Amino acid sequence: MRRTALIAIPALTCTLLVSIACAVALGPTGISLGSLFASPNAWTIIWDVRLPRVIAAALVGCALAVAGTAMQGLFRNPMADPHIIGTSSGGALGATIAIVLFAGQGRPVFAFAGAMAATFAVYFIARKGGKIPVETLLLSGIALSTLLAALLSFLMYTAGQSLHQIMFWLMGGLWNVSWDDVFVALPVLLGCTGIYLFARDVNILSLNEEDATHLGVNVERLKQILLALSAFVAGIAVAVAGSIGFIGLITPHVMRLIVGPDHRLLFPAAALAGAILLVWSDTLTRTFTNDMPVGIITACFGAPFFIYLLRSRMKA
Repeated sequence: MRRTALIAIPALTCTLLVSIACAVALGPTGISLGSLFASPNAWTIIWDVRLPRVIAAALVGCALAVAGTAMQGLFRNPMADPHIIGTSSGGALGATIAIVLFAGQGRPVFAFAGAMAATFAVYFIARKGGKIPVETLLLSGIALSTLLAALLSFLMYTAGQSLHQIMFWLMGGLWNVSWDDVFVALPVLLGCTGIYLFARDVNILSLNEEDATHLGVNVERLKQILLALSAFVAGIAVAVAGSIGFIGLITPHVMRLIVGPDHRLLFPAAALAGAILLVWSDTLTRTFTNDMPVGIITACFGAPFFIYLLRSRMKA
């Protein structure tokens, strides 16, 4: 075990707590400690606006990072994330349907249902003879994502006045998050815990499927469970915050460099780092960029990192 791994989890936990405190204090409206006792409005801003938004950002970041870690372990590919199996595309289509047909009512429900439906559609398309070849699963995800993107484009073309709302949601953001959204996001913790319980099996799977089977791992069953749990947590993230990319790609890779490939450490490290990353990204957007969609921020540093990974694999 790497020496850095021994202090990584406590250090990340402390960093997350400090980040949440700083994010609540920072914002376009400065709030000092004295103003909390002098102005009721300051308490309202902290409790009703900033705190639920920061907590939601932490939960969404945690969900995306853990789902990405599970996908990378399952596919044995550092460039895998929930987007690759159509989860995000399904959630985006579901939310767009709610916006176009129902004026946004029930959008989180539609987004979550769309994300789950897309994931299971990919699963059943790729399934052959009770087995799920990883290559077929990836290609099925790409094909279905393309189809869903076409349907999404059609809905946007016919959206009329709803187009602006759709565009902002697709960029990803936490503008109107309330405590209700925090409660919607809380099941993420259960889903991430469920994924963590299979950390040992994912470690064995990293050898290869044949060796994992000989060591007593039901590989096909493990694929089913990880896909379902990853779709669950990623679907909740999409339902709450829209389509935010690259957190599920970047965070697991960076944490793997710090704590190593052992998923018993990698899962909690990625969860904490993903939460920290999205909390600070959202704080940056609402403090310095007039509440620009946070998905733009994550894409700005995520896309170059993806190119770096791609080039590294080409040289290997």
